Amino acid sequence: MVRLTPQLAQFAAVARLEHVTQAAQLLGMPQPTLSRSVARLEAELGVDLLARQGRTVRLTRAGRLLLASVERALAELERGAEAARAEADPAAGRVAFGFLHTMGTEAVPALLRDFRSTHPRVRFQLVQDYVAAMLERLRAGELDLCLVSPLPDAPDLTARHLDEQRLPLAVPADHRLAGRRRIRLAEVAEEPFVAVEEGYGLRLITDGFCAEAGFAPRIAFEGEEAETLRGLVAAGLGVALLPPALVPRPGVVELEVTAPRTRRAIGLAWVSGRPLTPPAAAFRDFVLSRKGALLGRH
Repeated sequence: MVRLTPQLAQFAAVARLEHVTQAAQLLGMPQPTLSRSVARLEAELGVDLLARQGRTVRLTRAGRLLLASVERALAELERGAEAARAEADPAAGRVAFGFLHTMGTEAVPALLRDFRSTHPRVRFQLVQDYVAAMLERLRAGELDLCLVSPLPDAPDLTARHLDEQRLPLAVPADHRLAGRRRIRLAEVAEEPFVAVEEGYGLRLITDGFCAEAGFAPRIAFEGEEAETLRGLVAAGLGVALLPPALVPRPGVVELEVTAPRTRRAIGLAWVSGRPLTPPAAAFRDFVLSRKGALLGRH
């Protein structure tokens, strides 16, 4: 079928016009070349597709059967080509954008709002997932860009640092340290922790900061979403390193950690050497222009 594809399109042109010379002019090819192409198709299939009548041709019954399938296939190909063109339309194309769950409440909506003020017709497919899964989808071509933390260090990916986000320690309101403003992370080395599941960037960062403070966290509960973990903290089930709450959560106190300095880098990643569509490239450049001001608050 791969070998026959050009011949099928040429056969369809002859069949529609019922005239080889006119079809050749439409296709921009010599008439003898077109005649040989259709003859090779007939020889390959072992059937006569056209009945020659002077300068014109008529479809045989086998030709009519084949033409119906070829027309459907060509129409589907045209729909696919149109979808591909629409995807890359600079003004109205689509951007597949992945980002951290914790960025979805404030930072990403603000980015999209500001970008759409100058690109109102660009469409977005938004994906929230943990870092490893997003990078896998990025490499597979399912995503154009990812907003991630920590930044990947891989030769096939390009990552650009955008901002830093502080990670205070969330403790229950009746915790022994709740009256403090600042603590060293080592002071809660014996406390139970609540944390996101392994594979999430925030878990990797939490484990790294605890190791830097000289201990391995004792994980009492694991979850997938920061607000759920904050609720577990409020219930007195553990402490957690979490992004700052947008609205103070009753029963939870956030303490600044001074040693180590618990901040995570936020950055944008894409596949090195893979061309981005015009709308994806425009959005990438826009996000990079927000370096140092992505979060709006720290």
